[in-house]
Amino acid sequence: MSGVMKRMGMIFRAKANKALDRAEDPRETLDYSYQKQLELLQKVRRGVADVATSRKRLELQLNQLQGQSAKLEDQGRKALALGREDLAREALSRRAALQQQVTDLETQHQTLQGEEEKLTLAAQRLQAKVDAFRTRKETIKATYTAAQAQTRIGEAFSGISEEMGDVGMAIQRAEDKTAQLQARAGAIDELLASGALDDQSGMAKDDIAAELDRLSGGTDVELELQRMKAELAGGSSQQAIEGGRQDQGQQSPNQHKFDKQ
Repeated sequence: MSGVMKRMGMIFRAKANKALDRAEDPRETLDYSYQKQLELLQKVRRGVADVATSRKRLELQLNQLQGQSAKLEDQGRKALALGREDLAREALSRRAALQQQVTDLETQHQTLQGEEEKLTLAAQRLQAKVDAFRTRKETIKATYTAAQAQTRIGEAFSGISEEMGDVGMAIQRAEDKTAQLQARAGAIDELLASGALDDQSGMAKDDIAAELDRLSGGTDVELELQRMKAELAGGSSQQAIEGGRQDQGQQSPNQHKFDKQ
């Protein structure tokens, strides 16, 4: 049972694959692949933009903290000049705390800057690959379209296309039916002439008429034979014909009987 199921599965997959091959258009597949690459490139660019935005935000915070640090240093100098060492110490303590934040932000800024450079380089490389794929895609599409058109033209000229094949089969069927009808008509004529079939039209000949036709045909043959003999003997063709009629009259007594009747 397991073997049967495996075989059925294989047959189904084979038929599905064949159906997909017939339905697949390489040009559509290439366009879809190119679209997916563009989407990936767009994501990378958005990533670069997000990293650059974060870096810029850190730079603004650094500038703000550095400005506060410079202000606290200036305040410490002024307090120390006024003899307020306690105020100067407080200002310098606050400045030291800000410097620690500045150091942390600078570290983050360097990390983001490195990530931004990596993503920018990756985006440039991906852009180059996408451009190369687009050029190759258009080349393949043009070649495929040209080959498809050439194949259709060749099929049209050679008459092997599906439409021409249907027309050729229709012509062949018409010729076969015509030949069959002609043969049937000829067979019916022969059967009617021989009397094997009854003529329902009322035009059938009786046995007397048939005998007269046979004798008339034989007379014509004998007359033609006598004429040819006379020509060969150098005699008069009219005498040969009259002699032939007399001979025929003697050879066919039944003919006189039919004439009297």
